[in-house]
Amino acid sequence: MVLYYSATGNTEFIAKQIADRLEDQCLNLLERIRTEDVTPIRSRKPFVICSPIYVCEMPQFLTDYLKKVKLSGNRKVYFIFTSGGYTGIAGPLARQIMRHKNKVYMGRAEFKMPRNYLISEHYPMLSPEENKERIRNSYARIPEVVERILQRKKLRARHVFLFELLITLPFHPLWTKYKQPASPFRATNKCISCGKCEKVCPLNNIVMLYNKPAWKKSCAHCMACIGNCPVDAIEYGERTEGKERYRISKYVKRFTGELEWK
Repeated sequence: MVLYYSATGNTEFIAKQIADRLEDQCLNLLERIRTEDVTPIRSRKPFVICSPIYVCEMPQFLTDYLKKVKLSGNRKVYFIFTSGGYTGIAGPLARQIMRHKNKVYMGRAEFKMPRNYLISEHYPMLSPEENKERIRNSYARIPEVVERILQRKKLRARHVFLFELLITLPFHPLWTKYKQPASPFRATNKCISCGKCEKVCPLNNIVMLYNKPAWKKSCAHCMACIGNCPVDAIEYGERTEGKERYRISKYVKRFTGELEWK
């Protein structure tokens, strides 16, 4: 079974492509995370867990969920990571989680996908052509990864050095605590009160007040709200004004089968 969480579609695209080729089920974990549903998930085939990378690791809310939920049936677990180019220490941490769950960690594959973190002043958003190139290159790698999973071979990715662990382990909690404020988020007058931002927030951090979204304090900076707003009505202070929002559905017609551009 293929399990995934995805904010603006990159991970969902890869997950569904893999599930389609494996002829396996594909489960979006968003609602389970939002409702804290940890009822066991059973799979006869190996598990394939697909995750984006935030601050050099899997999202903390996804890590916490994987620690709690029981994965029964097949003991083998593969990991698929999507990122803007660096997956940090996500691999070793995933291995550790699976070891504690008495699962067999079967390695990871890394896919370099378009960026969605448009509130950053350090990582500029890519051009449409650069986005297409990254999607195209990742799509081309999927058959190779699927073949290794079908053959029950381990996935291989770059080695994570000790200094990366030593730097990232203390850095990640500090960044997520102090550098991910939700207060700058706001809805402009373009808001149509559809409530989609509320529904896609994995932390239930958005509530609709007087037909407009309001953000509480907890935020993962996943960009699901700002990226999925159908009328681009959400801003983050002044940083996002005039910037193109990214979500993969702007580029790809469907997430399974052949790659079809819009």
